Amino acid sequence: MEIYNKLVRDKIPEIIKSNGEVPITRILTDEEYKIELERKLNEEYQEVLIAKGKDRIEELADMLEIIKYLSKIENSTLEEVISITEEKGTKRGTFENKIFLEKVLKK
Repeated sequence: MEIYNKLVRDKIPEIIKSNGEVPITRILTDEEYKIELERKLNEEYQEVLIAKGKDRIEELADMLEIIKYLSKIENSTLEEVISITEEKGTKRGTFENKIFLEKVLKK
């Protein structure tokens, strides 16, 4: 027996069953769901930091999936998040030029 106690993708229980194992699951409350999505986002973030190449792209995709559902909790969409990202890029710039602010001198 392995204990996971974590949010998983919807098809994971069926995959476990197809391997001849028995998944023990429950449906989260809305508050638990939000907490577990946030926990999962942190887990995926940690995985992004150590992944390389195609694996990193897979982990970034996982982060986007979680952001999509966190957005839904806030009555929004991933598309709206991306739109806001683009608006902020227009107003404040992006991170493309690799600018690192060391300090600001006061007049």
